Amino acid sequence: MHVSHVLAVAPVRDVETSVLWYERLIGRPADTRPMPSLADWHLTPDGWVQVFESPEHAGSTLLNLTVADLDEALAELAARGLAAGPVQSGGGGTVRFAALHDPDGNRITLLENPVA
Repeated sequence: MHVSHVLAVAPVRDVETSVLWYERLIGRPADTRPMPSLADWHLTPDGWVQVFESPEHAGSTLLNLTVADLDEALAELAARGLAAGPVQSGGGGTVRFAALHDPDGNRITLLENPVA
């Protein structure tokens, strides 16, 4: 099997509320709004994040985003009014991560791997 793209979908209760929150997380408006209940951000040429209005599934997603510099990313989020939990390490000290939750409880973890 050859996979050409990765698409992560976060189900949410109210798409408009969540779009505003994810705009703060990602730092820009959605790249597309292909339908009223969906918004997506093209984070890399082959990796997208979507929020999709699906109240019965809201809060069930674990989304991991790798960043080059975790401290810098956390500072950017703080400047946008978003606070992550404490920075933790794993992988024998080769990985650092911190998590935050969207308004529905979907967990977004920022990872720095390998640690700079």
